[in-house]
Amino acid sequence: MHTVVVGTSGVTASDVLAVARDGARVELSGEAVAALATARGIVDALAAKPEPVYGVSTGFGALATRHISQELRGRLQRNIVRSHAAGMGPRVEREVVRALMFLRLKTVCSGHTGVRPEVAQTMADVLNAGITPVVHEYGSLGCSGDLAPLSHCALTLMGEGDAEGPDGVVRPAGELLAEHGIAPVELREKEGLALLNGTDGMLGMLVMALADLDMLYKSADITAALSLEALLGTDKVLAPELHAIRPHPGQGASAANMLAVLKGSELTGHHQDDAPRVQDAYSVRCAPQVAGAGRDTLAHARLVAERELASAVDNPVVLPDGRVESNGNFHGAPVAYVLDFLAIAVADLASIAERRTDRLLDKNRSHGLPPFLADDAGVDSGLMIAQYTQAALVSELKRLAVPASADSIPSSAMQEDHVSMGWSAARKLRTAVANLTRVLAVELYAASRAVELREGLSPAPATRAAITAVRKAGVEGPGPDRFLAPDLAAADEFVREGHLVSAVEAVTGPLL
Repeated sequence: MHTVVVGTSGVTASDVLAVARDGARVELSGEAVAALATARGIVDALAAKPEPVYGVSTGFGALATRHISQELRGRLQRNIVRSHAAGMGPRVEREVVRALMFLRLKTVCSGHTGVRPEVAQTMADVLNAGITPVVHEYGSLGCSGDLAPLSHCALTLMGEGDAEGPDGVVRPAGELLAEHGIAPVELREKEGLALLNGTDGMLGMLVMALADLDMLYKSADITAALSLEALLGTDKVLAPELHAIRPHPGQGASAANMLAVLKGSELTGHHQDDAPRVQDAYSVRCAPQVAGAGRDTLAHARLVAERELASAVDNPVVLPDGRVESNGNFHGAPVAYVLDFLAIAVADLASIAERRTDRLLDKNRSHGLPPFLADDAGVDSGLMIAQYTQAALVSELKRLAVPASADSIPSSAMQEDHVSMGWSAARKLRTAVANLTRVLAVELYAASRAVELREGLSPAPATRAAITAVRKAGVEGPGPDRFLAPDLAAADEFVREGHLVSAVEAVTGPLL
């Protein structure tokens, strides 16, 4: 099994994906263990002094003015975890919780938190045992970190609360730790606070969304190319010299992808035939511009994620010169903004795909295709309601595009009076990504059927490969009406699992 070694300088997106989705093992580097021990020595020295130090010998948030005596500090750290583990609502997905735990471990291993090496090792042991704390949907405002979600994870380290075992069964965390020979941690000064103060949940969801959207933007270029073929459109608008004079990188990449997918098609260039068109509709002609703008948004979001992956997010932090200083690095604004930007781009990409699908089904705009791509229109409804479903998904995506980060609600007796709502932005982006996949699946379903109805003209080798692969996946082609939901579900899985991109790239080579 692949092993990810965590050092002091952060982790990569591929590390997060390996641990969160593939169950990779986690190890601490010798450098990280040494840095942990050094920082802990600084915290221990400060804890022994009579002067109060925030997070070490004081309360938290609006209660930071109280100096806590040494005999109560262990209780303080346990209490912050217990009281902050106040999430509600449905359980969060296993991959999100694993990303959350791994990214908190990343910051702990930076040597800036003051956590003991044995606590970090316990975090790694829990991940390696396949134990997943029960984390709930609601509880994070995205400031002072993802407090409630991280608290539920810290509670498991203490052997309290509930967690899911590697067999998928939820049981008391203490039982699961005991079965795997993991001793519960006894928290000391600063450790409870250090386990809660991070942007780890929203960052983990951003990293996974970026990976999914990288594949979905390629999928969107493919479905757009299929629709262009089915509508007998022109590929002249994809010429590289046209995109070179408006040099947005994403636009150029999408146009190049579509051109590669359409190479060798007999269906393109018929826009001047029986019903001459000067130009194709915007949803066809401007596909690279819309998808390209989204690709450029992805590039910006990836840059923010890379910076955050290299960061140590905690408050207070231990500095190399021995100071322990308060800061605001836990604020989720940088991550929250790009999560919201991506939700906007996703909604627009889905919107343009739905418009192409609608065009394929309308006999007045489809240039010779039967109404709703039906076998016997009137007796058969064809794909009429598949487009309804797609339209409902697009409308939902527009609602999900309303930014969470533009909101703020004060907490902690006005001490935490401006929050990022980054966790909420991440949660709605996950829904948006799933819905975009479904929208593209409907376009794939409609466009592949429409291409097959264009008798006498051969599609491009790449689009033919896509149609062949989707048929082998159980998505049926033209014919009389049938129970449509299973076909749409199969198309959704085909797109979501990356099979559409794989089928096309087997012909074109890697897409951009």
